[in-house]
Amino acid sequence: MDNANDSSGFLDAGKSERAVWLMKCPPLVARSLQSPPEASDPSRPIAKVVLSIDPLRSNDDNSSPQFTMELAATESGHIPKCYSMDMSKDFIPMSVFSESSQGKFSVEGKILNKFDMKPHNQDIENYGKLCRERTNKYMTKTRQIQVIDNDNGAHMRPLPGIFSFVTSGPSDKKKMPAKGSDMKRTRRDRGEMEEIMFKLFERQPNWTLRQLIQETDQPEQFMKDILKDLCVYNNKGANQGSYELKPEYRRTNEESTPKLV
Repeated sequence: MDNANDSSGFLDAGKSERAVWLMKCPPLVARSLQSPPEASDPSRPIAKVVLSIDPLRSNDDNSSPQFTMELAATESGHIPKCYSMDMSKDFIPMSVFSESSQGKFSVEGKILNKFDMKPHNQDIENYGKLCRERTNKYMTKTRQIQVIDNDNGAHMRPLPGIFSFVTSGPSDKKKMPAKGSDMKRTRRDRGEMEEIMFKLFERQPNWTLRQLIQETDQPEQFMKDILKDLCVYNNKGANQGSYELKPEYRRTNEESTPKLV
């Protein structure tokens, strides 16, 4: 590089051979290790690691030594203070890297041992209480019950659509606002819906599917089922794309309508 004093493009490997431990710990232990020291005794350690050695163990015994960690202070509750550290050397070779606030990269060391932490046998009961408290906390529902002044419930349910089927001229027709696709329509009784359909076809002989949905405020599939039984679809001609009553229903309606002599 042109500027030899600029070390941002280099990797500091001065500590690459330093032995480092990789420890996998629960979140509550990580919080305790990251907590600041007490103001009354800042030199007090936040935790200590105890190595247990059996003096009677033979040199041929390849079992791993026993490590335990004792926390100096923990959060309130049933949080264990003593943890077993299961050591393992069977892992992929790894190194630890760091980046300073100035952007300098360094190798902090090579991982020699890997530890998995678990509560010590003497604290297993407290750890069980902690797990139950945590489970109960997340199972507790945060719903609230609120008393309302208007207890008749009228404002909590949608009002049914009001339709007028009085015969009127073209100038008296009012277009109903289009209903959003995300609003659910309530299906009426089949017999009641057929009576409404007959009255609509008395008003005018031809209707499109969209017009009937706007007039009746019924689900599209329900309207298609009724139209299939009562009406025929015009594929061509002046009324192409619309429905009209089947001949048998038109004759019934014409016979029921009184004629003036």
